[in-house]
Amino acid sequence: MSRAKLEQALNEALDDEYKARATYRKVIETWGEIRPFVNIVEAEERHIQALLPLYEHYDIPVPEDPWMDQIEIPASETEACQMGVEAEIENAELYNRLLDMTQDYADVQSVFLQLQRASQENHLPAFRRCAERGGGRGHQGKGCRGGAGRQGC
Repeated sequence: MSRAKLEQALNEALDDEYKARATYRKVIETWGEIRPFVNIVEAEERHIQALLPLYEHYDIPVPEDPWMDQIEIPASETEACQMGVEAEIENAELYNRLLDMTQDYADVQSVFLQLQRASQENHLPAFRRCAERGGGRGHQGKGCRGGAGRQGC
């Protein structure tokens, strides 16, 4: 695998994590600290932090986050939850493609698999529950809450 393909894979992963973080921040800014957004936005920050050492290790420049001013929020909390479902499904598909691109880099594969697993096992179910109940207010259910230090969030 060429260095250019490694850089492309890392940049696509980081861009997707930047976009998710910006989206979930905008939802919180619009509707307040609702679940699961308040928990998952913290997880997205950890995902970004998990990718950054790979940039340093391979001496690849870290791209800036372009997303904060580009996010459009849906008209309701329920739509925002459904958007989260769709984003997490797309995230899994992205990581499947990126895993195929990075087969020569065990360390990159390990990080990508960890991020994909968190998305599929924690974030996606939390957003599905949110969409099913019609938004995030007042929910006290399980998910990626209190995520600081939790593995896989």
